Amino acid sequence: MKKSLFVIFSLLLLTSCGSSQKERVIEERENTEISREYVVKDASSNYKPGWIEDPEVWARDKEKNTVKYRYFSFETEPKVSRKIACDIAKANVKADIGGEIATFIDKQLATSTEGDASIDENNPNLRPLRQYIESTLAEKVQALIHGAAVVKTYWEKRAYKVELGAKKDFKAYTCAVFIRMDAKRLADAVDEAANFVANQTDDEATKSNVKKALDNASENFTKAKKGEI
Repeated sequence: MKKSLFVIFSLLLLTSCGSSQKERVIEERENTEISREYVVKDASSNYKPGWIEDPEVWARDKEKNTVKYRYFSFETEPKVSRKIACDIAKANVKADIGGEIATFIDKQLATSTEGDASIDENNPNLRPLRQYIESTLAEKVQALIHGAAVVKTYWEKRAYKVELGAKKDFKAYTCAVFIRMDAKRLADAVDEAANFVANQTDDEATKSNVKKALDNASENFTKAKKGEI
């Protein structure tokens, strides 16, 4: 009963707040339930922005031209300085997007081949393709990422403490970036990544079936980003 009253109260509170305050209330309420091994000593904002956890959902509420662009975010591991953390975050934009595309291609191929004996994962013609995706595709896709722009950054200065669960006491910085990329360019990169995979085999039957399995890859990637599949 107490939990139900808390939820009702929270919903009423969110309804009465403006959009920026709404995000802060959500973050503060959620963060009270999370056990952390550090204390935030300083930050670029009074609250951790929602785009770090779900850039597409955040963008639909906060950004314009969400049809024209797709959104990503990347947050670093703890680093010794704020500059190093933010430089790494910005430098890893293409690598992060490339990795996300490669992961999606791998999942779609795995899902599409379930129950299809012609391209079953035990097929010797398919195994090299999966290995190619795991080892090479993300790096190759990076060359296809054009126009990805960092539009927001957020950093934290943290004090990690043994008493909170950290392995040792130390201070460090993390940095996160909010990335925007033209949807058409991203779709082209996803489709090209799918072609890279299909063209890794000389077996025409396998190539045909893999292309079929990865058909509409860019459309499905967009739906996955939006949480529609």
